[in-house]
Amino acid sequence: MLAKALSSALLGIDAVIVDVEVDISPGLPQFATVGLPDGAVKESKDRVKSALKNAGYDFPPRKITVNLAPADLKKEGAAFDLPISVGILAATGAVKDERLKKYLLLGELSLDGIIKPVRGCLSVAVAARTAGLAGIIVPRENAPEGAVVAGIDVIGVSELAEVVEFLNGERRIDPHRVDVAELFERNAGTGDDFAEVKGQEHAKRALEVAAAGSHNLLMIGPPGSGKTMLARRIPTILPRMSFEEAIETSKVYSITGLLDREHALIAQRPFRSPHHTVSDIGLIGGGNTPRPGEVSLSHYGVLFLDELPEFKKNVLEVLRQPLEDGKVTISRALMSLTYPSRFMLVAAMNPCKCGQRGENSTGCTCTPREVHQYRSRISGPLLDRIDIHIEVPAVRYRDLADRAEGESSAEIVTRVERAREIQLERFKGTKVHCNAHMAPRQIRKFCEPDAGGHRLLEVVTEKLGFSARAYTRILKVARTIADLEGTESIREQHIAEAIQYRSLDRKTF
Repeated sequence: MLAKALSSALLGIDAVIVDVEVDISPGLPQFATVGLPDGAVKESKDRVKSALKNAGYDFPPRKITVNLAPADLKKEGAAFDLPISVGILAATGAVKDERLKKYLLLGELSLDGIIKPVRGCLSVAVAARTAGLAGIIVPRENAPEGAVVAGIDVIGVSELAEVVEFLNGERRIDPHRVDVAELFERNAGTGDDFAEVKGQEHAKRALEVAAAGSHNLLMIGPPGSGKTMLARRIPTILPRMSFEEAIETSKVYSITGLLDREHALIAQRPFRSPHHTVSDIGLIGGGNTPRPGEVSLSHYGVLFLDELPEFKKNVLEVLRQPLEDGKVTISRALMSLTYPSRFMLVAAMNPCKCGQRGENSTGCTCTPREVHQYRSRISGPLLDRIDIHIEVPAVRYRDLADRAEGESSAEIVTRVERAREIQLERFKGTKVHCNAHMAPRQIRKFCEPDAGGHRLLEVVTEKLGFSARAYTRILKVARTIADLEGTESIREQHIAEAIQYRSLDRKTF
């Protein structure tokens, strides 16, 4: 007696169709699972046996062999419980084959036959649609996230008996439906507003430029100057996510089990702020069973690193590849996985160890050597990858006492989106979507300053000793400033403003 059911395994943020083949043959009672199963999959035999008996079905006292194909792909988790149990029932004739081959099954079984939620349902729905299947059968709690994918039926179930009766045509279960447009609109809510920030007009302008071109940003200022407050409001001035971006980001959260099942779709740009004690694996991803890290959880959003020099040096250095490539590859003995990590890096630091250096330098107790040691915790190559360095001084009393509201996030994001539209038109037909991600060829084509800009760049490059990477960063930022003004050419004032945003290169501190 041989039967086959369809299931899925996660590979990165994508899902791979897995054939669950069940063979029942004469012999002493035995249950063997092959096809690179991990511990949770091997333990499914005990859950499946108890679930079948407690749900009122016979468990055959024979030799049972379960093969998970492709056999060279590692299978993880308890999501194979449901397809294995249904495969056993199909092999014994309790489930008909007609519907079984059209649906993909996913779910963890409790000992009484109740079906529990699993991770990665969104990726599985996409894989099933690509494979041309009629639908997927998943735990009821996972149905909303699977139903986001159009063109496939998502059947939500809560117990094993429902699955058997549905596959045999004895029970009608309507596919779960969601209004994707309404869900997308509801989840794209706004957070804190820039109107609540007092003073710091120079910093607000720099954040607007950074958001318009998706430039990485570093804020330097004393404690209490508002660096964290400004950073938390950056997602509110970023352009709204497209549906494709929302799906890709939601897939990352789905495979990690962090997707809110009530909302089922991430439509607001992520904001991740890991503590400075985070490990390199926690930041970049990895582990014995590779999982996405903070750089992937902030995909299409903001990764905020507060107190940047307090992070371990080896942790910061692993940021180089994802900052350049927009993806991170984790290699292990059995597999190599690639996770997306196209994020905007925002970091904050004090000007010195005590935090008082700069505008109120009389209160600073740090020696020049201590200041150098504090700043040297951040390597030059990492600083070169941050386009904008700005000073955030302490807020003055008259700004704090001012009752008038500043410019709102809604007003700023209008200008940012207008600049992004210019960039999308400029880079149409390429993989580049914003100025920060331009390749050298595109920099030469689109970032040619006028004569005054050339002269200014020549003077400051020779006087301040800018690196080649800092030079290209200035050109990219100047291109974004020109886009915000709606001008085609990069003028001298655009170059001058971009140079102002290289505080550390100008040795202000």
